[in-house]
Amino acid sequence: MQMNIKKILPLFLSIVLLISPSMTASAVRTDVEAVSLGVELSLFSESALLMEASTGEVIYEKNADERLEPASVTKVMSLLLICEALDEGVISLSDMVTGSDKASSMGGSQIWLEVGEQMSVDDMLKAMVVVSANDCTVAMSEHLAGSEESFVAKMNEKAAELGMKNTHFVNCTGLPVEGHYTCARDIAIMTRELLKHEVILNYTNIWMDSLRGGAMGLSNTNKLIRFYPGANGMKTGYTSSAKYCLSATAKRDGMQLIGAVMKAPTSDERFQDAKKLLDFGFANFSVYNTEVTELPEMRIKGGVKPYAPVEYAAKEILVAKGREKQIETYMQLLDEVKAPVKAGDVVGKMIYKIGEETVAEVDVVMSEDVSRMGFGDVIRRIFTGTMAM
Repeated sequence: MQMNIKKILPLFLSIVLLISPSMTASAVRTDVEAVSLGVELSLFSESALLMEASTGEVIYEKNADERLEPASVTKVMSLLLICEALDEGVISLSDMVTGSDKASSMGGSQIWLEVGEQMSVDDMLKAMVVVSANDCTVAMSEHLAGSEESFVAKMNEKAAELGMKNTHFVNCTGLPVEGHYTCARDIAIMTRELLKHEVILNYTNIWMDSLRGGAMGLSNTNKLIRFYPGANGMKTGYTSSAKYCLSATAKRDGMQLIGAVMKAPTSDERFQDAKKLLDFGFANFSVYNTEVTELPEMRIKGGVKPYAPVEYAAKEILVAKGREKQIETYMQLLDEVKAPVKAGDVVGKMIYKIGEETVAEVDVVMSEDVSRMGFGDVIRRIFTGTMAM
């Protein structure tokens, strides 16, 4: 069967939130590299990476796969597992969590949780995000998994699932311990996954708050929340061996960026590096949101029905700023398919181009199953005059 290639009118811009898992790999990296190739940002941090969240495209990197101590940026993964449990209904924000001997004995950043003290999941999350409370992090790990060790096993399972190739967790807090490491790329990966759970933004956007009925004040360790336009997260980290780390997130004009920095010499230099990464992304890139348009039905040869609908998902495309206006969309479909067919079978592509360069492709798939005609179906079609030739 031959392919028909039809040029259709460029799709109008619209904001679409659904991204299909069936999308093919995008060639947009070519466009990203056209801007970032040869650009070397002056950074204090030993390792760094800038990622656009909706596409997962890496815009800039420096030693991004180097295994380093993440300090409390570890809690991004702890928070991800908690948010998954919330979204799945395993726990709720009103559930009460009890402080254990182990939780109350944690050093480093803490809210001095007492043994037997009860605090809601909502307040625990607030303490974890805003002041990086190690005691609350351990209490939550025990509440969810029975022990910190069991929770850490789940953290490592999730890291493997997400393709975090240079990560191994030994605890849920980020306190120094041998064999506990990650890298800037993996920090961006787990931060991107955490951003899919909107509940986390209720906490990462807090600048100042309180606990225990106002008796204990909280001030966010992530200074970007107050001083960087569009900042909406995510997590700071520091130990004497890890130095200053940060997963910084910000959103402007519909584009969500993630900047990961590791082993900055000072706290100020950590934030300077994060701002430099985010500024570079916002100044040079934008996200083009494609629109889903109605497509002609697919002819089904030998099917119980002669035609069936097809569909494709919207796609977000990262391009150099200004190039989004040059994108044209092309449809490529098979003339027909032979029954039986199943929903999800690929029957064509939507192709997005800038000039001769393909910047993205999306599979066009069958929307429903269509079985092969039996003898009775053939007879009925003959008599009703609906036989497809």
